[in-house]
Amino acid sequence: MKFSGVCLITDDVISLMEFYKNILQVEAVGDEIAARLRVKGDYHIDICSKQGMENLAPGSTNGIGHGGCTIELEVDSVDEEYERLKIYDVKFIKLPETYPWGRRSFLIQDLDGNIVNIYTNVNTEMNN
Repeated sequence: MKFSGVCLITDDVISLMEFYKNILQVEAVGDEIAARLRVKGDYHIDICSKQGMENLAPGSTNGIGHGGCTIELEVDSVDEEYERLKIYDVKFIKLPETYPWGRRSFLIQDLDGNIVNIYTNVNTEMNN
């Protein structure tokens, strides 16, 4: 089995697509029903409207909510990414901090409430 990506279900595909397009600095293709963003490596983030998912698999979205996951993004420099993202309308929920387990990170929240952990490994010995 090989992990290849994640699909976020939302009521506003276009806005969430633009959010991740700006955060990830990648191209996105899609419309108000579904979108795809290719990220570094052979991975993707798909964004699908709740109605689009229902059309694909009726009843599949019963009882689901929004904002129920954390997405982790490794970057070369947390501080540079923090400065870059300040120009966007991003909700910062934790400012950059270095942790004893060898990571420096900050947290933002996407438009649906999902948490995005942007981090750098600052002590590789702690992360092995």
